[in-house]
Amino acid sequence: MADSKKAKKNFKDLSYAELVSQRNELKQKYMDFRFQMVIGHVDNPMQKREMRKDIARLNTFIRAKELAGETK
Repeated sequence: MADSKKAKKNFKDLSYAELVSQRNELKQKYMDFRFQMVIGHVDNPMQKREMRKDIARLNTFIRAKELAGETK
């Protein structure tokens, strides 16, 4: 739990390009995780929910930066 809270706080400090790259990496991990779930080799199925929430958080921060005009 403490690790995920630290990750949430770190999202605010990232630049726009870093947020986008982080989101793309997380989306790729999410797709791989979904494939592993279909195969049945998953230790923690709740990780899927956390990944979706992190992607949504990143999308929120990305949109906030776009509205603020920080898209460089």
